[in-house]
Amino acid sequence: MIISRTPLRMSFVGGGSDLPAFYREHGGAVLSTAIDKYVYVSINRKFDGGIRLAYSKTEEVQTLEEIEHRLLKAAFELMNMRGGVEITTTADIPSRGTGLGSSSSFTVGLLNAMYAYRGQHVSCEELGRLSCEVEIERCGEPIGKQDQYAAAMGGFNLIEFRPDESVGVSPVIMRRDLLDLLEQRIVVFYTGITRSASAILEAQSSQSATDKTKQAALKRMVELAFIMRDELSAGHIDSFGHILDENWSLKRTLTTGISNAEIDGWYDAAMGAGALGGKLLGAGQGGFMMFYAPKERHEDIANAVGLRKVDFGFEPLGSRILFYNPR
Repeated sequence: MIISRTPLRMSFVGGGSDLPAFYREHGGAVLSTAIDKYVYVSINRKFDGGIRLAYSKTEEVQTLEEIEHRLLKAAFELMNMRGGVEITTTADIPSRGTGLGSSSSFTVGLLNAMYAYRGQHVSCEELGRLSCEVEIERCGEPIGKQDQYAAAMGGFNLIEFRPDESVGVSPVIMRRDLLDLLEQRIVVFYTGITRSASAILEAQSSQSATDKTKQAALKRMVELAFIMRDELSAGHIDSFGHILDENWSLKRTLTTGISNAEIDGWYDAAMGAGALGGKLLGAGQGGFMMFYAPKERHEDIANAVGLRKVDFGFEPLGSRILFYNPR
């Protein structure tokens, strides 16, 4: 029996610049943190040689070719696993459409558990790279690379996406008391809306490849990722909120599907109640909204938006094997 635990993530600035249509030409950067909400994957030997997969549904099959779940099937192919195995997954947060990178956290945790099942160690960097291979190359998902590396590496990082396909992950260096204060000042709400990010990301990728105005917006968002890192390192914590606000204004211009009147209403209400900045987490249209505000304004913001508040904390560690019993 093997059990892996992999964190979800909150992305603050630069989202969309990790799409290949943009970073292969201009380079991209995202500032994000792993959070203390997790995806768990367990693998156990199955005595009859078949394959049992339990996620939002249950699959009982005899061969790899019969697996319906595309990510699971691609991971089996990558790892050259044929059968005699049972895999189950659970998550602290709904598994799709929440803007917290749950699909990539699942893929990272799955591969980590599969390596442990085979008695092999795999580095965080390799987990990030292989998860991108499974999701983007093998399954053809129109997504970027930020979620995979955020889940694999953990921590509060600046992640750079280079035209040569290499990825650099560097921690945001700041005083511990300010990091704690930043964590306390972030307030997150669940919109109750889940959505597939694929259509939004496909449209954004297509438009960012040809539209100079959208390219300019993404270039500025990449600049903001570096500016936010530098401001936090310098101890200018309130700059976090102002940069979030500019980033959200830019992100809304990338494609029409990112926001709508209801989301704009929640954002305006939060800003009117004392938030200094915020954003919708993920590709757009639903999931979680986060804001930066002094702690004493959180109750006013919660009353203004009228959404369910969810407590998140920062997570310094990436994907980990929690339990390992190879017998």
